Amino acid sequence: MTTQTITQAPVPERTAPHSRGNRKQARRNALIGWTFILPNFLGFLAFTLIPVLAAFALSFMEWTSFSAPKWVGLKNFERMIASDSFWVALRNTVVYALGHVPLTMALALVLAMLLNRKLKGIGFFRVAIFFPYITSLVAVAVVWNMLFSPDSGPVNQFLHGIGIAEAPGWTSSSDWALPAVIITSVWRDMGYYMVLYLAGLQAIPTELYEAAEVDGASAWQRFWNVTLPSLRPTTFFVVVMLTVSSFKVFDLIVVMTNGGPGRSTTVLSQLIYQEGIGEGKFGYSSAISLVLFLIVLTVTVLQFKIQQRRER
Repeated sequence: MTTQTITQAPVPERTAPHSRGNRKQARRNALIGWTFILPNFLGFLAFTLIPVLAAFALSFMEWTSFSAPKWVGLKNFERMIASDSFWVALRNTVVYALGHVPLTMALALVLAMLLNRKLKGIGFFRVAIFFPYITSLVAVAVVWNMLFSPDSGPVNQFLHGIGIAEAPGWTSSSDWALPAVIITSVWRDMGYYMVLYLAGLQAIPTELYEAAEVDGASAWQRFWNVTLPSLRPTTFFVVVMLTVSSFKVFDLIVVMTNGGPGRSTTVLSQLIYQEGIGEGKFGYSSAISLVLFLIVLTVTVLQFKIQQRRER
């Protein structure tokens, strides 16, 4: 009896009938995506990246609007280090940041915890506190200048009413002008960061508070051991954003004090504007802006490193 082995011929692999159409659809989708991204990318290229690179190059040059750029190497930085105005502006910027960042964070967190309740009319208070952030900064500065008026301002009238005879001169005093600016900026910004903290609070699971309450934790212990650790990512974001905005503060100080009295409120951003736009020393102002950029970059990187170490 003969046994025949039947070998089955390999079946040719079929090509998906719609593969060409799928590739065409994928290319079309990619093209649509690029059309959405391209305008933003071109705007970033034209108004951010190219000016930043140009400022970096200009920081090593001497250039006014009446002469061609001339390479001077590190002379702009040597002049900056020897300038008393630069160190005054740097000190004022650091003082402003040290006052603005912690006060805004603390008040924003307190307000967020107070408004994180299901009460009638709570939405009105949330909007009322957030509203200064979207108000015209010029209007904010003008109103607070009137409030801080040494003679007829409501702030000093209140201080006189509670028995303080020698009330501060605020924006007319070299000692109190910078605190006045800090108070105004904290009042304006705390509503925005309150919203961020409010979102972080509402994302905390209620089971954590219930478990802590069952274990007998007090309100302070629940805040310290549940709320603050859960808000760590939000706090990190708030610190970074506040630090960057504090170091580049410009418009509020220009409207309220214009850097005065004297140089008591002159900050680095204003010094860059004065030297570049006011005096036409674009190379020197670019050198100051490069130093400001490096300071902000260093502080931000340190904050990221500290955050990474805490998460380990």
